[in-house]
Amino acid sequence: MSAWSDVFLGVIAVATLAMAIVQVGVIVVAGRLAKRVDRLADQVERELKPFLGSVNAIGRDASRAVSMAALQVERADKLIADLMTKIEQTAAALQASLVAPAREGRALLAALRATLSALRDARRRSGQGRADDEDALFI
Repeated sequence: MSAWSDVFLGVIAVATLAMAIVQVGVIVVAGRLAKRVDRLADQVERELKPFLGSVNAIGRDASRAVSMAALQVERADKLIADLMTKIEQTAAALQASLVAPAREGRALLAALRATLSALRDARRRSGQGRADDEDALFI
């Protein structure tokens, strides 16, 4: 049995040596792969750096444009509010300047109508009074 033990012991030693060689190979390949991935990451970073700078510049420009547009909208809003205030003031002044004379004119027309009506009534009364006087004289 000693011969078979030596054979199995040799097989175990060879298997262990093969496992060690495979593990060393895997570690070497993993190290090379890590270096390649690191170089690839550096290359991607170098190539994307200008692009990211451009994206940042675009973002800053867009932010500036939005803030300027917001400022313009606020200015337009203020302008429209001021315009509406002026229009309301103008309409109120126009209404005051037209309505007051119109009321006065209407009052004058009412006074004129009342005067004409009073004159007509006076003529009618004077005409009826003469007829009554003449009737009294008629025998």
